[in-house]
Amino acid sequence: MLAKESVDAFDDDDWLFEIKWDGFRAIAELSHKRIELYSRNGNSFLNSYPLVVEGLKKIRQSAILDGEIVVLNEEGFPDFQKIQDYENHGHLPLRYYVFDLLSLNSKPLHDLPLFKRKELLKKLIGKNDVIRYSDHVVGTGKDFFNVSVQKNLEGIMAKKSDSYYYAGRRTNEWLKIKSHKTADVVIAGYTEPGGSRNHFGSLVLAIKDGNILKHAGNAGTGYDESKLRDIYKILQPLKRDTSPFKEYIRIPGVTWVEPKLVCEVKFTEWTKDKKLRHPVFLRLREDKK
Repeated sequence: MLAKESVDAFDDDDWLFEIKWDGFRAIAELSHKRIELYSRNGNSFLNSYPLVVEGLKKIRQSAILDGEIVVLNEEGFPDFQKIQDYENHGHLPLRYYVFDLLSLNSKPLHDLPLFKRKELLKKLIGKNDVIRYSDHVVGTGKDFFNVSVQKNLEGIMAKKSDSYYYAGRRTNEWLKIKSHKTADVVIAGYTEPGGSRNHFGSLVLAIKDGNILKHAGNAGTGYDESKLRDIYKILQPLKRDTSPFKEYIRIPGVTWVEPKLVCEVKFTEWTKDKKLRHPVFLRLREDKK
């Protein structure tokens, strides 16, 4: 189930509010014979996060769980950059925060109200070092959101307490409220580095209008040296001689790439001509097509 984006936090006793975990969304299927752990697009996480698999083995009932795999940084907060580079951050705590229960002992729970599903989920998980129940508050969305901003978290999730689970659908009964505006955009190229910077200067961004790519601006900030190096390396096999845009786009010193990678940027607003104002690179979204 997916969430629609909402601009403002709100208070409502018919809604519950959770932390918006900054990691990889993951479904876990548990049975007496095997365990499956996979991403939204069906890629297996079994080999990537064996600690999560070991934690799931401690749950003795068959179930289907929905949650987020995160790495907690030195301050104890979820850090997407650390989980993307988990091989080099294996000393940090790895957690699977579970926020929904879709099936229990072969009984589907999609049509059970969310607060009931979460009651069953909390009992199911119990005490577990790696698998954690994603708790919530009821009614007080504004205060909860303000705390998430103070803690520099990505935002919060607002969910109707009696909502059913609609697999694969995006509904108004689940809302994501972010602490800043973000967009998922396609990488269409990169520019030459300037000054003392290495690898590249900015990423050329695109959005899809139907099946046509439209230029959405360039993101030249949000990188440290390791990000510049890693992104540059990933883009090298995708280089191409021609622009992926049908319209003529003049960008000095550009290297075009096959538009196959998605990244997330934060920005201040969309301009009238559908360009991102002040885009700042946040991360690659390898979990999205």
